[in-house]
Amino acid sequence: MVTGGASGIGEATSRVFAAAGATVLIADIDMARAEKLAAELPGARAVRCDVTDEAGIRDLFAGLEGLDVLVNNAGIGLVGTVEDTETADFERLMRVNVTGPFLVTKYAMPHLLKSSGRIVNIGSVAGLIGVKKRFAYCATKGAVVAMTRQLAVDYPTQIRVNCVCPGTVDSPFVEGYLEKYHKHEKEKVRAELNQRQPIGRLGKPEEIANLALYLSSDEAGFVNGSVVSIDGGWTAA
Repeated sequence: MVTGGASGIGEATSRVFAAAGATVLIADIDMARAEKLAAELPGARAVRCDVTDEAGIRDLFAGLEGLDVLVNNAGIGLVGTVEDTETADFERLMRVNVTGPFLVTKYAMPHLLKSSGRIVNIGSVAGLIGVKKRFAYCATKGAVVAMTRQLAVDYPTQIRVNCVCPGTVDSPFVEGYLEKYHKHEKEKVRAELNQRQPIGRLGKPEEIANLALYLSSDEAGFVNGSVVSIDGGWTAA
């Protein structure tokens, strides 16, 4: 299952896992887009999933026969310093980016424990370092990193759980940011985003997806509780 699986990194992850032979559950709030993607991928199925709706999540997992891999990908962003950030916006980000993966993981656990399953949480470099004007976003992604490590401590032999921390990735997430905050200077800011990574470019969704696939595979059997940066050298600088 890939939450937020119908677009961006989630879509790429759904495609990469399907190409590897997985039966993919594309869990998304945008059912039209999820169903369109599912129709393109052999054996894939779209399921509605609002990660803030506990009752809906509980019912979703109650209806599953089993689950081997969970990719907690669904998330939203917010620009602003601590002074700029409204309480309602902070709480909305926490609800989606922190409570969301908590709820999905909680109700997925019975299936994952039965299958000796794997969890891949999609974090961010913003959970590892301070990023200017990303107060709330950094807070939520730091929580995702901490939850990953804690789960690995509580279930060290039953499941494997790891966190992928991308830098800036060329995705609808970034396009939405440019449209909302830099509509009249998109190309200038896009160039700045490219240069933020020492490698000189944005990441590709497929690169993040392939790392998630590796972490879910038997070849990564000794990787547990790890937080893996994939950021073009950003956090090394």
